[in-house]
Amino acid sequence: MREFRQVDVFSSEPLLGNPVAVVHDADGLSEEQMAAFARWTNLSETTFLLTPTVPEADYRLRIFTPSGELPFAGHPTLGSAHAWLEAGGDPSGERILQECGVGLVPLRRGQRLAFAAPPLRRSGEVAEETLARIAAGLRIARADIADAQWVDNGPGWVAVLLADAAAVLALQPDPVALGDLALGAVGIYPEGEEAIEVRAFVGGLGVDEDPVTGSLNAGIAQWLAGHVLPASYVASQGTVLQRRGRVHVEKLADGTVWIGGDTRTTIVGTVALDG
Repeated sequence: MREFRQVDVFSSEPLLGNPVAVVHDADGLSEEQMAAFARWTNLSETTFLLTPTVPEADYRLRIFTPSGELPFAGHPTLGSAHAWLEAGGDPSGERILQECGVGLVPLRRGQRLAFAAPPLRRSGEVAEETLARIAAGLRIARADIADAQWVDNGPGWVAVLLADAAAVLALQPDPVALGDLALGAVGIYPEGEEAIEVRAFVGGLGVDEDPVTGSLNAGIAQWLAGHVLPASYVASQGTVLQRRGRVHVEKLADGTVWIGGDTRTTIVGTVALDG
């Protein structure tokens, strides 16, 4: 039996935000066992805490969706760090250092946990053919896409900027048409506590729409923060799914983007994965 936690991320209230299933002390589990458990939980991500392979890391994390493994994801990073700390994890330095598929990811503690966004694996303009596919999949006109950018830090994200937050909330996408795209839609609020509304469509990862998405918000911040958006702001996500989430974004003068969110354990127990 292994210790298990389910953590709500990007919300201080239970049953909101985005939950992640976290298995502690996962050394010895096979990749097939991890993938099978991720399919069984049917959450957007399930993670496994393991012994690090480099001395500077505090722990190693493997992240699985129902359809496969990711080298990095945001809400699993925050939720797993929360679970690790709650179970008695003691960082070796001032910050937590997570080892995962993209390398070492620093996390800082304060009012809430935050991770430093890893470098983008792909950035730049989006081909017109892809934009036409996105517009068709979102059931909007091509002209409704004000701007677009590849913002891939692991899951494969491409992001589109629409006219405003209302346009994002009104989307009724066609999952079949979007296919395996990992697509983020962004719209700006004219006023209020939240700067933007975000939605994430990830049919290729086995989830039609992800409630609240740290990696996507990190990529959006690397694209838009400091010019289209303020250097520090709060993003809203999960509204349409009734899963109210809030992502706290800070872009420093050196370009480092910190993505923070409240975390709360909802389930604590043990899980039998070894037969």
